[in-house]
Amino acid sequence: MTLFKKLIAGLSISFFLISNTSAVESQDPIKLTLHDWTGQHITTNIMAEVLKEAGYNIELIQADYIAQFAGLQTGDLHVAMEMWETTGRDAIDEYTPDGRVVNVGSTGMDAIEEWWYPSYMKDVCPGLPNWEVLNECAEAFSTMETAPMGRYLGGPVTWGGFDDERVEALGLDWEVIHAGTDAALFAELESAYQRKDPIMLWVYAPHWAPSKFDGEFVDFPAYTTECYTDPSWGINPDSAYDCGKPRGPIWKIASSQLKDKWPGAYDAVEAFNISNDEMGKMVAEVDLDGKALEDVVSNWMSSNSSRWQSWIK
Repeated sequence: MTLFKKLIAGLSISFFLISNTSAVESQDPIKLTLHDWTGQHITTNIMAEVLKEAGYNIELIQADYIAQFAGLQTGDLHVAMEMWETTGRDAIDEYTPDGRVVNVGSTGMDAIEEWWYPSYMKDVCPGLPNWEVLNECAEAFSTMETAPMGRYLGGPVTWGGFDDERVEALGLDWEVIHAGTDAALFAELESAYQRKDPIMLWVYAPHWAPSKFDGEFVDFPAYTTECYTDPSWGINPDSAYDCGKPRGPIWKIASSQLKDKWPGAYDAVEAFNISNDEMGKMVAEVDLDGKALEDVVSNWMSSNSSRWQSWIK
């Protein structure tokens, strides 16, 4: 390349960066929250990279899944890329009515989070997936620490999910043990599955686990809003949470300040869309194949350039 061409190329790049940056409404940082599972880090980093391409200044902030709503309400935080219908509905209903926190729409992914067991456990508990056999089979799922109570390995406490309340409301002879991290949860599943050891745990989709391992979700009484809000509803007339978890979309949540201050960024977040299959494959690349999350995100950006560019038009 001649010196003249190099200068022209350099000027073109500089012009693009200047034009792109000047097009955004403010260079104040847009703060996106990070939680404690791989898929959420992927969606958030994809969104961050897209917004950077549009010229926005981005900060990624570690935040508690539920407690983040206070920061979104005050405008100290701006975007939460994954709020699951399965565990986040109460917080969405609590914080969105006054308009300071807004639901920006579905990510395109649909969520399942529920008690899950490997199929080989049906040999010792053939009545599964019916929840009504859980007490009959509790000892088959017990450990030295919980026997004769069954052991349910729940997600980190910050995920919510009301598993402790569910056990009490349904009168289950089970003890809920919370995994410290997402990685610990699935490491224990991997270990138990290889040895065909008993295990009942929180599994969610989109994720690689339901594809890699043969198993089923427990069939609890179907969720309704009343199950969580009206103790008189359902099997136990004195307790709420006597049902399974809700299922549905994974939402994008934002502070109202995002649309007020950075309307172009708001439009990009609203346009963001990804499928369960895409997410499951990317999580598997990170968690199973050992690829760096940054590389997985970079590969997605390269392979989907026309798609994400349409989000920032």
